[in-house]
Amino acid sequence: MVDTGFSSFDVMVDKANHVLKEIEHAYGWPKDRRKQSYAALRAVLHPVRDRLTVEECVQFGAQLPTLLRGVYYDGWKPSEAPLKMSKEEFFARVRENFPYAIEGGTEQLARTVLKALQQYVSSGEWEDLKAIFPASLVAILPQP
Repeated sequence: MVDTGFSSFDVMVDKANHVLKEIEHAYGWPKDRRKQSYAALRAVLHPVRDRLTVEECVQFGAQLPTLLRGVYYDGWKPSEAPLKMSKEEFFARVRENFPYAIEGGTEQLARTVLKALQQYVSSGEWEDLKAIFPASLVAILPQP
């Protein structure tokens, strides 16, 4: 547990670290690869965010741990939402923003990141995303 001297901040940091550790654990990455797990999180969250309507983007973002919410919204342009992307375009964006080798491919990376977030996002919200995402991308969303 982190000790910032302010318990609310400690909880925020711990939740963010927990998600990053879940990603690292799934790939067997050591803690010294934290930049890599952060890059994976960011590379997946941004195309998810951009694919959603403004309303759905906000509903999904509201459920993320506070620090991760900042990562999610960083650089967001609501006036450009939603950005229609094919499955290939979606994964190309993930790949473009993840500058490391990907064991199992880009689709597996997206699944891993979203699964790490599953405990913080309600099953109803995942169902909402399934209704919005094209059928070709629904497979990357966690199953309840």
